[in-house]
Parts: sequence; structure tokens; C-alpha cells
Amino acid sequence: MSAELTGTYVTLADGRPAVRFSRTYDQPIDRVWRFVTDPAELPQWFPSHAEIELRSGGTIRFSGDPHMPESTGRVLAVDPPRRLSFDWGGDELRFDLAETAGRRTRFTLTNVLGEENTAARNGAGWEVCLAALDAMARGEAFTGPHAGASAPWKEFYAAYLAAGVPSGAPVPGPG
Repeated sequence: MSAELTGTYVTLADGRPAVRFSRTYDQPIDRVWRFVTDPAELPQWFPSHAEIELRSGGTIRFSGDPHMPESTGRVLAVDPPRRLSFDWGGDELRFDLAETAGRRTRFTLTNVLGEENTAARNGAGWEVCLAALDAMARGEAFTGPHAGASAPWKEFYAAYLAAGVPSGAPVPGPG
């Protein structure tokens, strides 16, 4: 049985490759904004600890990812509580939030890829991370790792490969 993929491989208007994920959460936009920006909430679903200076040009510090050294990035755009974009390890991450009916929030993550061949790998990783965020938004505990070698991403990776999503970048971790 293959994994059900929620990400889409896209080519942006400027020609850059990306993987995009959308969700609708039964949470108001301010709550979802905290999922994306609060350093106490991010480690529950994001693969790195991140401390964000929430202003355009601000610094973002990443730590705790077993496959990336501690690093810094820069906030590219911020419009609370609707938009956050920053650079991360050669990629650009965009979080776009929109209010919908019934105090719900449409969450869109676009991982603009520095290299096209990272699409399948990154897509698989985001599937696992966003499963943790989905559980968090429902008020449930996530019952598995969302980062690191023991995260259940291999089935998603195989499904992205089978779907013909660009691949070939090194996959971190053993096996």
C-alpha cells in the first residue's frame, strides 16, 4: 500500500521548482500563526528548533536538526498573521494563512527548492512534519517522530518517486 501524498510538485511563475502543501485547520488564524512562529510550538512539528526575529530582514536561528548543522537564515517577508517567508538551508519556505468560514484557517506551505532534485526527499519529509502539525491542530499528541532517521518518511519518499517527482539528492540518515 502506498502513502497518500498531500504535496504537489509545482513550477512557480518565476521558473523555480517547489513542493506545496495545503491544509484547512479548525483554528482561528492567530492560533495557526503561533504554530508557525512560536519557538515553543515549532519543535512539535517543524524539523528544527527555530527562533525568529519577526521582521523583514530579521534573523532566524535553526538548531536541533540531526541532519543540518546549526545555522541562521533571514526572514524574507512577514505580514502577521498571514505570511511568513524565510530562507532555510538553500531553500525558501513560505507560510501563507487565510481565514475561511467558521473561524477556520487555510494553511499553505510552499518549499521553494534550491535544487530541483530535492523535491521527492523534501516532500516526504514535509508529509511527516505536517502529520504532526495536523495532530497538533486537532489538539492531539503526535505519536511518532517527525524528524530524524526514525521518522516514517520512507513510504512517502517511495510514493513521490513513483509519482515521478524529481529526485536524486542525498537522503540523510542511515539506510
